[in-house]
Amino acid sequence: MAQNRNSHGQGSKAQRQLRVGELIRRTLAEVLARGDVHDPDLNRHSITVGEVRTSTDLKVATAFVLPLGGREADEALLALRRNAPELRHLVAKGMTLKYAPELRFQLDETFDMMDDTRRLFEDERVRRDVEAPDDDAPADDDAR
Repeated sequence: MAQNRNSHGQGSKAQRQLRVGELIRRTLAEVLARGDVHDPDLNRHSITVGEVRTSTDLKVATAFVLPLGGREADEALLALRRNAPELRHLVAKGMTLKYAPELRFQLDETFDMMDDTRRLFEDERVRRDVEAPDDDAPADDDAR
């Protein structure tokens, strides 16, 4: 039985969200790198846009950001939030979407989580467990 064009599964919505989020991320990163916003408080920060997640209706986009080195993160976040309407306008100009999503900003804590994971793997007890031979693995003699 043929599917009609409106019977797309959840996969197509999720794919569209991912594509739009990545497009917004790249466009926002370019706008911030060029310093297109006329706010010296914002332009003095070098901000990394790690990820952008969009709502299912694509009307809200949450950008996960982090200033270089994580320094003055709260100030950078306040400057981004204060300039959200202008950033929304600049991002919309660089995209071909029918509707420009509302931009929201959150600090990207991914790097902190990676550091925590790295510290865990450096722990002697964890390293010993990771390097220990697997009891379920066949012995070298059995593998031949």
